Amino acid sequence: MRHVFKSTLIAAALFAGSLTPAFAAPETYALEATHTEVVFSWTHFGFSKPTAKFMNAVGTLVLDEAAPANSSVEVSFAIDGLNTGVAALDEHLKKPDFFDAAKYPTATFKSTKVDVTGKDTANVTGNLTIHGVTKPVTLAVKLNKIGANMKGVKTAGFSATGQIKRSDFGMGAYVPAVSDEIDLVITAEANKK
Repeated sequence: MRHVFKSTLIAAALFAGSLTPAFAAPETYALEATHTEVVFSWTHFGFSKPTAKFMNAVGTLVLDEAAPANSSVEVSFAIDGLNTGVAALDEHLKKPDFFDAAKYPTATFKSTKVDVTGKDTANVTGNLTIHGVTKPVTLAVKLNKIGANMKGVKTAGFSATGQIKRSDFGMGAYVPAVSDEIDLVITAEANKK
């Protein structure tokens, strides 16, 4: 009888241990700037589709693995970090007819809603502020992986896509020759705090 009781206790402990992640509290992560980038692209007179990116994102992710719809993210990045690979174009895009970096030095995104669409996908809606204008934007997000990174720190990795109209943010110079539609491709890693 003692052996059966002991086996039952061990089984109960193992079962309880297997349930722990499902009832785990939301965890807070910090974005890892060297593995996070916001890439955006546009069409240039129909001839080409240039890209630019920001790799200076700072932000916090609150991830609820048990109830992903309760997760949230806040991100900001300095417009001065814009990089097209062409210094003259970088400077032009930072001028008043586009980002006006001197007047509006920071862009931000703050989520307001997470709609789970699959096992590892969701539509994340939030308020995007660029050029002093705030508009709602929805991103299609995929959870790539959650696990320990090379240093043993719990890390979450994501990819996201979306589209905005730059004229919505007061940056409509040269539309339609230079496209109003801006495609976004985002990849991010965040480390548990």
